[in-house]
Amino acid sequence: MKAFSTIALTAVLSTSLFSSTLVQAKTVSGVELEDNLTIAEHSLALNGAGVRSKFFMDLYVGSLYIATPATDLTSVLAQPIAVVRLNITSGMITSDKMVDAINEGFDSATDGDISPIQAEITQFMGLFTEEVSKGDQFTFVTHKGAGVTSVKNGIAQATIEGEAFRQALLKIWLGDDPAQKSLRKKMLAK
Repeated sequence: MKAFSTIALTAVLSTSLFSSTLVQAKTVSGVELEDNLTIAEHSLALNGAGVRSKFFMDLYVGSLYIATPATDLTSVLAQPIAVVRLNITSGMITSDKMVDAINEGFDSATDGDISPIQAEITQFMGLFTEEVSKGDQFTFVTHKGAGVTSVKNGIAQATIEGEAFRQALLKIWLGDDPAQKSLRKKMLAK
């Protein structure tokens, strides 16, 4: 598969993801989720969505958009594009807490060995220096063989290249040791 450049992918995201009118599919924890997204000329459908909670508090709604429905990580990883979207629903989430949670997720996703993707993780963590607030939306567009483009509130932040990084990021929510098993189950429509 041809890798996308950061500039080309940013342009595609800006024109095809955020400027279109999208049909609402369902509401999860007060967050209205789109039924479909179009990214880089790929039509993606909402595979599933659920709530990440801790100590009985809803923190965010996590959703997965892919072209072909999937109920397992292997099927998601095989798709050319997969999108994980996080809609922050709690004012308790801060930039520091987000960084800590994602670092913990990478540790779990790599069975404790983040060294092969440490540079990519460091680059990715740099995207969370600005304050995170209730209502923020993070969209992680993963391209098989190319990497991940991070978008915050409709604005492309950066593209982190690398297939190993892409797989580790998806495993944070969809792997064997996910951020929350009930959220993985909902995102994988099980």
